[in-house]
Amino acid sequence: MNGRRHRVVVVGGGFGGVRATRALSGADADVTIVDRTNHHLFQPLLYQVATAILPAGLIAPPLRRVVRKQANAHTVLADVRELDLDGRVVHALAPDGRDLALPYDSLVVAAGCTDTYFGHDEWAAFAPGLKTLEDARHLRSHILSAFEMAELATDPAERAAYLTFAVVGAGPTGVEMVGQVAELAHEVLTTEATILLIEAGPAVLAAFAPRLQRYTRRRLERMGVDMLLNTTALDIDHDSITVKDGDGKRRIPARTKIWAAGVRASPLATMLAEATGAGTDRAGRVTVRPDCSLPGHPEVFAIGDMVSLNNLPAVAQPAIQEGVYVGRLIRARMAGQTPEKPFSYRDKGSMATIGHLSAVVDSFGMKFTGVIGYTMWAFVHVLYIVGWGNRIGTILNWTRAMTFTKNRPHRTITFERAQYEVAEDAGTTEAAPG
Repeated sequence: MNGRRHRVVVVGGGFGGVRATRALSGADADVTIVDRTNHHLFQPLLYQVATAILPAGLIAPPLRRVVRKQANAHTVLADVRELDLDGRVVHALAPDGRDLALPYDSLVVAAGCTDTYFGHDEWAAFAPGLKTLEDARHLRSHILSAFEMAELATDPAERAAYLTFAVVGAGPTGVEMVGQVAELAHEVLTTEATILLIEAGPAVLAAFAPRLQRYTRRRLERMGVDMLLNTTALDIDHDSITVKDGDGKRRIPARTKIWAAGVRASPLATMLAEATGAGTDRAGRVTVRPDCSLPGHPEVFAIGDMVSLNNLPAVAQPAIQEGVYVGRLIRARMAGQTPEKPFSYRDKGSMATIGHLSAVVDSFGMKFTGVIGYTMWAFVHVLYIVGWGNRIGTILNWTRAMTFTKNRPHRTITFERAQYEVAEDAGTTEAAPG
């Protein structure tokens, strides 16, 4: 390379991107992380921001702070628009409209995934998902606005609609979200809210062991959640959701709908597939080689939720382990060493929290529920939060919100924000205030 340092561009500052960057610490390389946000998001706890348990800053430290001790890494806030694999250049759009050209010798694409509405993208306006800080903040405002509007409603039917919360999808995200909405409604605000969990399949947490599924269902029922299993969403509008089950179709008035029913890979996965001839699966994830590289381009890697590799789930652990593997592989190639073995995933298990002091854990062949499961869940999640200050802050917020006061200290809202949420709910506004 004529004495020039190896250039690595990492697209995405999530679990995979950050781990790949850290694995290159001290290497004779310049690493550039380019992302549409300036923070590293701990996505598994987003639902706690949406339900007023945690402030956003604790789970979203600035990317510059995350890599501040790594002299060979820096971050760029931009939106990647094109991947020129032949020219080895990433083209991105800066916030001021400038076109940025980021040349690379090695490229790591870790762009994650987005929500999929299975051909009904119009539902996104009425049933937002939970993938970004903006999603969490919007949901928090929407949920709090619903309670405030219910206080003002004089029509019982209108009040009931404001106090009906429907979560679509009973995977870990849906279960964790519905559990916290139920606790917020029934323990913190003590309302007569109706909490619905809608699932097209026959069970909650379908990927978990049957014993854990049964425990989760019993626990949610005790928390006041109505589970509509074998029930498919047919239509969603601003004030209702129409579902179909064994008894036919019915319309459920509900002003708050939350989507947790499916994900689709970032559009960059399709871009990589088209450029390299790689295949994609039903979720749009690009198929990568055993070393996470793309066909015909050994210098280009894709990792995390946007890739299809060995049927791995779209969760944090594969992204973390792939990021470390790819970072080490790039280092080995730079040193002229024999390439590492193909990527091998170490399954550390699955876990999901249901409510306070209640979780399910399936790890290394052992299954835990209740307080033990909750303690394990809390320990693992705190461990992966970046920064000791954020870890301690998270523990203190959990203690305050769910143990001593049964309060949600971050349920603040303004008149202007509530006004916007009500207008958006009716489809009469386009932009959020401020």
